[in-house]
Order: sequence, then C-alpha cells, then structure tokens
Amino acid sequence: MPTPDFVLSLREKIGHELLWLPGITGVVLNEDRQVLLVRRADNGRWTLVTGMLEPGEEPAAGTLREVHEETGVTAEIEHMIHVGSHGPITFPNGDQCTFLNVGFRCRYVSGQARVNDDESTAVGWFDLDNLPELSERHLMLLDLALEADGVPAFER
Repeated sequence: MPTPDFVLSLREKIGHELLWLPGITGVVLNEDRQVLLVRRADNGRWTLVTGMLEPGEEPAAGTLREVHEETGVTAEIEHMIHVGSHGPITFPNGDQCTFLNVGFRCRYVSGQARVNDDESTAVGWFDLDNLPELSERHLMLLDLALEADGVPAFER
C-alpha cells in the first residue's frame, strides 16, 4: 500500500515537515530459520517488512497486515521484540518522519513469498549466513528476534 490517506492529508497541511508516526517491523522466520526480506522500491535496499499503522490499528494486527500486503505471506505474531524510535528519516520525495516503531517476531504460516504491491521490487527468504546488506537497525531487530529463542544471535 502506498502512503496512507491520513498521512497524505497531513502532508497537504504541513508539506515535508517532520511527522511523528507509528510504525511496525516484522521479523518473519520460517521453519528453516530463514528470514523474509523485501527490496524497497524507493531506495533499492533490502529490509525486514516495515510499515505504518493506520489510525486506531493495533500494532500486532498492523504487522500481520503489512507482511501480507507486501509479501503475500500469512504469518502469526510470536511476541514483541522491541519498541523504540527511529529517525528522523528523509524520504526521496523530501517527506521527513520519525517513527515510534514496534518490532515483532513472526512465524511463517502460509503463502508464497512474492512482490505483492508496488512498495517492493523483490521479496525472498534468506539464510541467516547469506544475508544481503541490511541496516544496523534491522540487524539489531533480527538479533533480538533470534535471541528470544535463547539461541545466540547469528554471526555477522
């Protein structure tokens, strides 16, 4: 899904000024301990599944919605792994945001991983020892998701 309508409405009033927005990140792992990643259409970077919550939307439900919208995968929440702020970020169109982000570890349930909207150019499952370049923040969230098992985090 592109920029939510409520953000577009705010942007009509304030332009590119900094917005504080609720965001989510889903660390989706399958039974082979592979992680689901998307390659963003706006900057070409590989990331965990991320998104913005709609007004009144619960973070866990929003995470599952974003996972399905972006990848075609159905997942279930295992547990929350992190809450923190992220930003400020300046998007290619000049919009500035800081996110209060809630991160969840998710378990793959069903579906074929695929590009399912216009936010991504590629989607795939990656072995933990063969990851594309990820931001430090996303590596930290992946570490937290893996450590929740009581298993040491992956080697970088």
